[in-house]
Amino acid sequence: MRQTKSLSALTTLILAMMFSLILTGPAHAAGPAYVALGDSYSSGNGAGNYDSSSGNCHRSFNAYPYLWKNAHAPSTFADTSCSGAATTDVTNNQLGPLNSSTGLVSITIGGNDAGFSDVMNTCVTGTDTDCVNRVSQAESYAQNTLPARLDATYNAIRAKAPNAKVVVLGYPHMYTLNVFCVGLSDTKHRKIDEAADVIDSVIANRAAAHGFVFGDVRTTFNGHELCSGDGWQHSLVISPSWESYHPTATGQASGYYPVLNANS
Repeated sequence: MRQTKSLSALTTLILAMMFSLILTGPAHAAGPAYVALGDSYSSGNGAGNYDSSSGNCHRSFNAYPYLWKNAHAPSTFADTSCSGAATTDVTNNQLGPLNSSTGLVSITIGGNDAGFSDVMNTCVTGTDTDCVNRVSQAESYAQNTLPARLDATYNAIRAKAPNAKVVVLGYPHMYTLNVFCVGLSDTKHRKIDEAADVIDSVIANRAAAHGFVFGDVRTTFNGHELCSGDGWQHSLVISPSWESYHPTATGQASGYYPVLNANS
């Protein structure tokens, strides 16, 4: 009698395990260990739903690194991106989580080196001539000084994460052109968009030289710039002012995330 009961219990256990496997399906492998680096376009400044522990880095749970993390369940995840970061900030302060096991790195960087905040400030408050001159200065910096700074940062990333796929994301155009738009002049709109092309070209070139992938977000933001009527970026924001001229949550989800996802 005892043996019969034992066999019955064993059969029940085996059947339960079989049903559990059928219902749950095969196990899915975790995604690669992922580290997000970069500036405010990486941290999600402007996208809301901020991580209160990130302080002035303004890391948003709506930013593209978190969207990728939520979709792919990486084996480990770290986000050290920070609003206001330049290339030297990445090299000096953000590379701690990288190691030989890191499988994916994403980064948006270079805009602050070229003076993005001051450029927009000048163009908002100054004349057309002021804006054009300041943007030209930023373009000259991007072409002549930024390449070496990007090289130093990219070299540091590769040294710390020798096996990682590195996806370098660029910057979108700020404005839709040739449409009526209240605010800055058409001259300013064109010059600011020109600057995005210049810096994206420099970033793409240096990324390719290091064997990194360049993700061009100008394509996904096309038709959704400021003045389009369906903008995915903030214009001038009074409070909090640091959200001005940064992607919204939609810009992160529909502009940046698809590019990272397609290239990761």
